[in-house]
Amino acid sequence: MLVKRLTDSFIAVVLIALLIWFLPILAITIRRDSSGPIFFKQERVGRNGRLFHCIKLRTMHVGTASIGTHEVNTTAITDVGRILRALKLDELPQLWNVLRGEMSLVGPRPCLPTQLEVIEMRKKYGVWDVLPGISGLAQINHVDMSRPRRLAACDVVYIKCASFCTDMYIVFSTVSMTLKRLRGR
Repeated sequence: MLVKRLTDSFIAVVLIALLIWFLPILAITIRRDSSGPIFFKQERVGRNGRLFHCIKLRTMHVGTASIGTHEVNTTAITDVGRILRALKLDELPQLWNVLRGEMSLVGPRPCLPTQLEVIEMRKKYGVWDVLPGISGLAQINHVDMSRPRRLAACDVVYIKCASFCTDMYIVFSTVSMTLKRLRGR
């Protein structure tokens, strides 16, 4: 756990240092596309069921209900938001959550407090024992919150197989998936 935390913090600091110049460009682009704040804070369920504020770049119009992504009407997503989501750039501010110790680079994605079925499945299978992640095994296997039982099962597989190599595989798979989207594949 300590090694994972130190690795997460080190990588988060390096990524923030490398990408800090890019944030103002994203901020200007978001503001030009739609009115409202640049960042979006959403209450999520973290390790041991603790609530925290997950920070993301805003990809939806102001006033959109705080519901699961799979439940959002596509008209609620801004034009720039579609691009940010496709490239996973909206997740970059979560590096701050990693530095604060609320998230890890890799782990089960944090759910909303209203996603009771996901919460119940995760309690049942002991998923609360690990920090939620920016990416995870479920994400690279295209399993989302709309399938709570399958999501929890995928999370359990990750927990049982968690290692530095597994985490690096998930990170590289996430980057690879994003690059494929960028190339239009």
